[in-house]
Amino acid sequence: MTDSLEHAGERPAPVAEHDPRLTNEDLAPLREQHWTSYNFFAFWMSDVHSVGGYVTAGSLFALGLAAWQVLVALLVGISIVYVLCNLVARPSQATGTPYPVICRASFGVLGANVPAIIRGLIAVAWYGIQTYLASHSLVIVGLKLWPGLGPYADVAQHGFAGLSLVGWVAFVAMWLLQAAVFWNGMEAIRKFIDFCGPAVYVVMFLLAGYLVLEAGWSNIDLNLAEVSIHGWATVPVMLTAIALVVSYFSGPMLNYGDFARYGRSFAAVRRGNLLGLPLNFLVFALLVVITAAATQPVFGELITDPVETVARLDNTYAVVLGALTFMIATIGINIVANFVSPAFDFSNVSPQKISWRAGGMIAAVGSVLITPWNLYSSPDVIHYTLDTLGAFIGPLYGVLIADYYLIKGRRVVVDDLYTLRPDGSYHFHRGYNPIAIGATAVGAALAMAVVLLGSAGAAAFSWFIGAGIAFAVHWMLSRRRAVDPTKG
Repeated sequence: MTDSLEHAGERPAPVAEHDPRLTNEDLAPLREQHWTSYNFFAFWMSDVHSVGGYVTAGSLFALGLAAWQVLVALLVGISIVYVLCNLVARPSQATGTPYPVICRASFGVLGANVPAIIRGLIAVAWYGIQTYLASHSLVIVGLKLWPGLGPYADVAQHGFAGLSLVGWVAFVAMWLLQAAVFWNGMEAIRKFIDFCGPAVYVVMFLLAGYLVLEAGWSNIDLNLAEVSIHGWATVPVMLTAIALVVSYFSGPMLNYGDFARYGRSFAAVRRGNLLGLPLNFLVFALLVVITAAATQPVFGELITDPVETVARLDNTYAVVLGALTFMIATIGINIVANFVSPAFDFSNVSPQKISWRAGGMIAAVGSVLITPWNLYSSPDVIHYTLDTLGAFIGPLYGVLIADYYLIKGRRVVVDDLYTLRPDGSYHFHRGYNPIAIGATAVGAALAMAVVLLGSAGAAAFSWFIGAGIAFAVHWMLSRRRAVDPTKG
């Protein structure tokens, strides 16, 4: 089976001594790691600059925050993501293993299927959402070039399952294009995201500059909230906005090890994260705020979706170029964050039957069935979706971090990640660690209780609640039985 890693020129280490029920060429530890800081910088540029990123950032204005408060919330939130990404990147970079494999150290060699399946299913949801957002750009282009398609873009006249006929055609087209890029392997994906990040930057700068010139700087009001809040009342709302930023990035943050494993050194990973998160995000946040603010005097209303903003331009060429750029950028991060992850996650469930490519295609098919356009239809729905996903992702993160740094003291026996021998360090109870699984269940249950029963403000902290509870439960119950795995 010649798969993605060989396309990337990163051949895995020999797996002859590893149990075939736990490995294949894609899951085996890497023998060569040569991604540079720029590759990780480009990864985050694509992630941040996707249409989903702009829509999510723009939705924060609906909370009643002023532009400068949204800017602060975005920067504080991304700084937290930067620290958390460095923590989760280290174990995979040190061992050369993807996320579901490093999870075997904490959940057990078979129990790791629990976090793998949860993360894989969440990736299915995100894959569908980002595919829909990218397809919306294609719809904009189609309507601009062929206005006669208008009736077929109306879901009330020609629609099925909440999406218009034109929407379905665009969605399927994006689905096929992403599958084609993914099918060519990790090296093709790396080259694709290396291009996507800078490309969308150029378009966003041009769009922001054009709008500012059209509006005149003196006519731009940075107070974009329909209902503004003032004084100390802004503090809990800003904290909510910060939590939503973390929840948005919680998916790629959890399985960041799938990419950190390719880093030539942890220093390269950390440097790329610094460039791609706090520094890059500062520019992104400024562009979001200025572009959104300029839409009011230019178009007479606040528009937070960059694709919708581009669609309002009078120049057909500008509309086509802008929409296609956003579409390509969104495809880039969708493949990276929501195709690669389930590819490894589902492959981990049955390595000999599900290859890396097959795992990714399972996610692609599932993404259509969830009708993702209904999950990102308004600011309220966006926030509820993020809260729910955060409630399940947080506990998985908490267990992994507590186990690697506190229980195992950053020591992992790589060979034991691939053996079902009863004397293996990570065999636990028949291959499952009941403590890790129980901590995850408790954290997710309590976090979802807050989402379903608590206020909207409290629900925004679902990731932190789930991660904190699972972290504490796993650490407290595991520390008494912790052993040095090098002696196991």
